Amino acid sequence: METHLHILRLVGDHINRSSRPLVVIVGPTASGKTDVSIAVAEHIRASGRGDCEIVNADSRQLYKHLDIGTAKIRPEEMRGIPHHLLDVLDPKEEVTIAWYKERGMKVIDDILARGNVPMLVGGSMLYVSVIVDGLEPLPFDSAIRRRLEEDYDRDEGHTLHRKLADIDPEAAGGIPLQNKVYLVRAMELVALTGTKLSEAKRSSDCPYDPLMIGITRPKAELYERIRQRVMAMFDAGWVEEVRSLLARGYTADDPGLKSHGYREIVSHLLTGSPTREALPALIASKTQRYAKRQMTWWRHDERIQWVARFRASRTA
Repeated sequence: METHLHILRLVGDHINRSSRPLVVIVGPTASGKTDVSIAVAEHIRASGRGDCEIVNADSRQLYKHLDIGTAKIRPEEMRGIPHHLLDVLDPKEEVTIAWYKERGMKVIDDILARGNVPMLVGGSMLYVSVIVDGLEPLPFDSAIRRRLEEDYDRDEGHTLHRKLADIDPEAAGGIPLQNKVYLVRAMELVALTGTKLSEAKRSSDCPYDPLMIGITRPKAELYERIRQRVMAMFDAGWVEEVRSLLARGYTADDPGLKSHGYREIVSHLLTGSPTREALPALIASKTQRYAKRQMTWWRHDERIQWVARFRASRTA
């Protein structure tokens, strides 16, 4: 486990020797990625190696109006560091891996063309992988996809997830049961090509030279940070944020409102279940399980330099 000072030295050395550097910061939700990204970006700027620009790799932060529940960085917290791919989609728009790959690589290429250092930051596993592993979007077959979606709908994905766990346990460990899109996509890849998602994600060369930094914390500490962050989100008006979205015409079927946490609050506002009192604990518990899946996804990636303490106070 590295220290934060060692990580900063690694970043400096990496930028000096690479013609197409890409700093990548990953880690489970609430581990502190946002603070680390700002600290590293300021270090790059202060060292005279050029400016650093941050590229969002959190699928929910792509959406406009989803601010509190996504722990989206506020403008005053950016400290003048340019941020990209925040607030670029309407909650009614579907986001795909193909879309993210095209947009993400264009942003990164533009940053490099300006002579600056791109930094990819986020916890969405496939979004990071599509950039650093050259993961190609899945081939599409409408009939197979419809069949898999019907399979998912029969029991909310339980049977489909078990099948994926039998075929590709690594991929299943990183895809939550509730994520219908990713689960169907993983099974579709197997059906069409016979390739496991966990193998496909490492099958291509990265067009950049990535330095991957992972932020982690002891399990008990991480789970407590998640609990505290969820409580802070409710105190900041998360329920009111969702109520405002519904009042503006967004619905439970819109992709943005299917996001983790938002889904439960929408159900509460529309049906009364779960209760307001039960919401924080329920969402914290689901978030903790998601954090575990994130770590399962990255645990065996030997490229990642893990750091447990980075003098960070903000949870993201």
